[in-house]
Amino acid sequence: MGADIHGFIECRARWTGPEGEWAAAVDLDLLYVGRSYDAFGCLFGVRNHAGFVPLAAERGLPELMSEAARTEFDDWGGTAHSPSWIGWNELKCVDWDEQAEITDRRIHEYEAVNGTWVLVSKAAWSARFAALAGLPVDPTTGVIDGYGRRDWPEGTEWRDGDRLYRVERMIRRDAVPQEGEWKPVWSVMEALAAVHGDGNVRLTVWFDN
Repeated sequence: MGADIHGFIECRARWTGPEGEWAAAVDLDLLYVGRSYDAFGCLFGVRNHAGFVPLAAERGLPELMSEAARTEFDDWGGTAHSPSWIGWNELKCVDWDEQAEITDRRIHEYEAVNGTWVLVSKAAWSARFAALAGLPVDPTTGVIDGYGRRDWPEGTEWRDGDRLYRVERMIRRDAVPQEGEWKPVWSVMEALAAVHGDGNVRLTVWFDN
């Protein structure tokens, strides 16, 4: 089953002090409508196929939480999982060029288009690649986690006609592009932080399957 992210950008007014109440500023569903497992893994360690050291994994819900966010989380009941949060003060300091800890568990598939290799897939399984790499064509015959965790060196390639398969290691910017789906979220957080301070703005999230 697929995983989706939910939550709120929360803000604490700068004049209330460190013990002030947090308010639900914007529902995340209004700003982010994607389902990028690379981003989920990079940020919060959920569906982390790319092998990033997550920025904010398994922190749980904040102790002081806005009433709206708490109510919505409770409404999800037992289907909500992996709650966490990350502050704007942390996001500002992220090295988006940092590499993942390990190579991607998915083989990156490219297609030759007008003389250039274009990424078309990072699928969990491909019979064409399995045959090319000498793996069982049926992934149920003992191959675990898609292709299985093979110790293929980073940069290993297989070519088959118009297809190129390569072992790659992602960087954070690949998972969360500067001009990508998360830009509206970061823009709102940045605007709130400009008024209330970096430490008074955070993203509180949870996931469902």
